[in-house]
Amino acid sequence: MNKPVTIKDIARKFKCSPSTVSRALNNHPSINEDTRRNLQEYAKKVGYQRNQVSLSLLNTRTASIGVVVPTINNYYESAIIEGIESVLHPKGYTLNICVTNEQYLLEAEYIVKLLSNRVEGIFLSVSQETYDCGYYEHLENISKRNLPLIFIDRDFEGFAAGSVTVDDYHGAYSAVKHLIDSGRKRIAHLKGPNGLTVTEHRFKGYTDCLIQHGFEVDDSLVINTNFRVESAPEPTRRLLDLKPIPDAIFGVNDQVAIGAMKVIRDKGLKIPEDIAIVGFDDFPISAFISPSLTSVCRPGRQVGEAAAQMFLNLQHQNPTSAKSNHIVLPSQLIVRESSVL
Repeated sequence: MNKPVTIKDIARKFKCSPSTVSRALNNHPSINEDTRRNLQEYAKKVGYQRNQVSLSLLNTRTASIGVVVPTINNYYESAIIEGIESVLHPKGYTLNICVTNEQYLLEAEYIVKLLSNRVEGIFLSVSQETYDCGYYEHLENISKRNLPLIFIDRDFEGFAAGSVTVDDYHGAYSAVKHLIDSGRKRIAHLKGPNGLTVTEHRFKGYTDCLIQHGFEVDDSLVINTNFRVESAPEPTRRLLDLKPIPDAIFGVNDQVAIGAMKVIRDKGLKIPEDIAIVGFDDFPISAFISPSLTSVCRPGRQVGEAAAQMFLNLQHQNPTSAKSNHIVLPSQLIVRESSVL
């Protein structure tokens, strides 16, 4: 494999000093126009590329941003990243995307690497294990560097930082109210992992709506999942073994709701005649399955855009002022065939 061309290689070719080549490639006025043009054309011909790491060490800024998320398999997380990119790329920033797979140790490891690479800010969607263990020493290291830390999607209430989230509580409340208004009496909830902010906010919306409309919260109708479609079948079968069975299921997200729909159909039951289904996130596929899935829309791209703009605003402030910045975007119920007779 050929070694990359360096400034010294070009200097040897033209029998001049490396500093002359460097000034010519940077359009320094001390180098005459013909020499500049000849050196630049040759550098382009041989594929010379500047060492961005070395350049960043010479500059006060790296124009590099860390984005740490639990997964990139879901449309929602991808939409958030696209939102961040759409705002920061035109400003010259490069995103370093790290995926934790919900693991605390990976999250902490990525934070260390991002800090060593001198990123100018970090966007973080906290992993499940970080919530479970309650450790945040790796987050304190960000504060010690006086860098902006902005939570995206998942806030971490045990640590002070800026955040951009979606109103999961009222989204869940509106979903359950829709089912009640549709005449459903026995509404189950396939809940996400305990402890996560998004899980608990949606669960609170579910329980508050039931109580405020005169229903009791039946613990047998609440079963945990882990957000993935494959986690839904076993809990759904448990719900269908109950006597009487639920006449509605509110899934913590669309993947869980879609997994539940398959089990319901396999049991010979009809949606929504026998059981109504509502999901959360409004993945694009939800409008095209049969029956189409009623879901709560979360504006992922807008979350990313708002977080990126928050970061840009902090460039003119003390980065620690991010701690007092909290944006909650509204969610919206999209009613489709899975919940309407």
